[in-house]
Amino acid sequence: MCTLVLLRRPDHRWPLLLAANRDEMANRPWAGPGRHWADRPEVVAGLDRTAGGSWLGMNDHGLVAAILNRRGSLGPAADKRSRGELVLEALDHADALAAAEALAELNPAAYRSFNLVVADNRDAYWIKNPGDGSPAKTVEIRPVPPGLSMLTAYDLNDPQSPRITRHCADFEQAAAPDPERGDWQSWQAILARSAASDPASGPEAAMTVELGDFQTVSSSLIALPATPETLLEEPSQPVWLFAEGRPDRYPFRPVALATPVAAGAPGGPGEGGFPEEF
Repeated sequence: MCTLVLLRRPDHRWPLLLAANRDEMANRPWAGPGRHWADRPEVVAGLDRTAGGSWLGMNDHGLVAAILNRRGSLGPAADKRSRGELVLEALDHADALAAAEALAELNPAAYRSFNLVVADNRDAYWIKNPGDGSPAKTVEIRPVPPGLSMLTAYDLNDPQSPRITRHCADFEQAAAPDPERGDWQSWQAILARSAASDPASGPEAAMTVELGDFQTVSSSLIALPATPETLLEEPSQPVWLFAEGRPDRYPFRPVALATPVAAGAPGGPGEGGFPEEF
């Protein structure tokens, strides 16, 4: 079960803050965020080396897309398309509204169940495919409200989710991260909670898991800045910090988001998105 946390603040200098823990089979190969797709040079995303898609990405327009499995649907199915394709398809669009409108045309039967989020610095949408065998002929699309929201393998802010029940209030009460100062400490501490470090969570509600081969394999922190109000205002740049393992064991490091000047440069197509010193 992956976990996504969104803080939407429409009138703030940083209107979208996002945190994500990715839980996956440890032997499924992947690469960290980068410009991995020659036909999508504007996309920075993690690469699933098995199916070629992604679990989380951002494009140069400032659109973020993330996908999570729903309950009982871990792994691929021979007769279904890869859900990781949907992150890339979403990132073909310039903003969250356009992505949501395009994805509304999906055939739910073509995929295993999923929760998909598309968000920019103005709007955010939760796109739900309820599950295999569902009579639904279209996916469900709902706006993510302002404030703090959590998404796991359940519905958005669903109290049936042990993780949401255990941690949502703590995210709400924690000091909001400050991307300009690089201060994400309050959220990092919650993302790093394991059954060992946070006995109140237990294995069902822990934010970071290691259940045999099923583990938290990476973690992300993302911030999108507001659009400048005047032409004279210098725009801020998005922030993406990435931990290439459990966030209680691996440090968060910045992902290079600037458009590369040439293929093969750090962050260029086919390369990871980390600065050279990594």
